[in-house]
Amino acid sequence: MTVLALTGSTGHIGGRVARLLGPAVSRLIVRDPARAPRIDGDPQVVAADYDDRDAARAALDGVDVLLMVSAGESEHRRTAHRRFITAAADAGVRHVVYTSFDGAAPDAVFTLGRDHWDAEQALRDSGMAWTFLRDNLYSDFFPLFADEQGVIRGPAGDGRVAGVARADVGDVAAAVLAAPEGHEGAVYTLTGPEAFSFAEAAERMTAALGRRFRFEDQTLAEAYESRRVFTDAQWQLDAWVSTYTAAAEGALDRVTDDVERLTGRPARTLEQALEASA
Repeated sequence: MTVLALTGSTGHIGGRVARLLGPAVSRLIVRDPARAPRIDGDPQVVAADYDDRDAARAALDGVDVLLMVSAGESEHRRTAHRRFITAAADAGVRHVVYTSFDGAAPDAVFTLGRDHWDAEQALRDSGMAWTFLRDNLYSDFFPLFADEQGVIRGPAGDGRVAGVARADVGDVAAAVLAAPEGHEGAVYTLTGPEAFSFAEAAERMTAALGRRFRFEDQTLAEAYESRRVFTDAQWQLDAWVSTYTAAAEGALDRVTDDVERLTGRPARTLEQALEASA
């Protein structure tokens, strides 16, 4: 019997996968066991952090297939990812399904896409089988780009984004994990059914959510200056600003049918993504 472990089950994507797969899940690996979701099958709950190689090695002992939801944004995320991947290989994990980013590359415009490329390379070199789910920007995150007045500001221009619903990412991950042997070495690019600009997203969110949104384009200098009130950390400023410049440069506008092929139903629209998230 395959021993399936999930990380990220206290979050939106990992939690959805846990609920969808239920009794097929053998183990939930979480930082805080008190927050682990209750799901059918009552899987084992084990505490471990990506940064703690020894704890991760113990938590992964006996696991065959692993969902590795990428760690939260941080300056040291690459190191944490690599520690966890090494622990998985040392523990004898056979196959890792990793949530990556659309356009992951060493020179990705969206700077966090470079972190995902590094994790992908670590997995390619690990000796384990792997599957990469390269997600576009999450479409249900778009309201969070706005300030309290509903204004989204950034240097995106008319650039378009093929945003994907987090629910769709969870559904794809569950489909892959249900029959992982058929997806070894596969790279899937997960997008919504269309690409839209930030201005179009603002109009559609206004209609869908019943409160006003609008987009205000910025220059690169304005984007950095307006965000320095929140942090002086250059890596974080680069990540925030490059979310918009990646759209402006056309790095996020490619639409694929991978969600539909893997789940058997069309990818959610922006409006459907907002509804599923709510």
